[in-house]
Amino acid sequence: MTKLVSILSIAAASVMFSFTGKTTLHGTNYNADVKASKVDWEGTKVTGKHSGNIMLKSGLLTDTHGQWTGTFEVNMQSINCTDLEAGQGKEKLEGHLKSPDFFDTEKFPTAKLVISSITPLETPKNGMTHTVKGFLTIKDKSNPIEFNASMKGEGSRMTCDGIVNVDRTKYDVRYGSKTFFAEIGDKAIMDEFSLRFNVVLGQ
Repeated sequence: MTKLVSILSIAAASVMFSFTGKTTLHGTNYNADVKASKVDWEGTKVTGKHSGNIMLKSGLLTDTHGQWTGTFEVNMQSINCTDLEAGQGKEKLEGHLKSPDFFDTEKFPTAKLVISSITPLETPKNGMTHTVKGFLTIKDKSNPIEFNASMKGEGSRMTCDGIVNVDRTKYDVRYGSKTFFAEIGDKAIMDEFSLRFNVVLGQ
């Protein structure tokens, strides 16, 4: 019975992720609508947290006979803080995040996610239907990454939602990290930050 439930769950997830898109010799392509898509970030520290958003630069998913791959780029120079007001620390924080202390966006203006596979979960949980695996590149440092996403669509349009937790220290972003500066005390900034995404794709 358990095996049957798992098979049905996979089948249901696959149906949710069954679309018609622009077909080429190399597969069926789905391009990201960068204006309709949204990526929010949140970083925490001992004394609080900050949040904001960042713009998707480009995105493409390709279905090649059921094998899903893709590439997404983020405009790192678009980092925006939304929990602070102008003149009350907003500009200072945004400038610091773009500086060499953090993401050095002048030298590294984009970050990239290369997706190597998307597979349905045996048992969808909390609205998540698929597991996404690939490589994330920030500041020219690439590391494997895995996260769950909710994949929904109809016809030639789909949406992908989920949360990615990123350990910034793997990408040479060590400012304020207690892992490397044990004496920093209550000025410490957590190593992990989160990205909540809602990506819209279509022909």
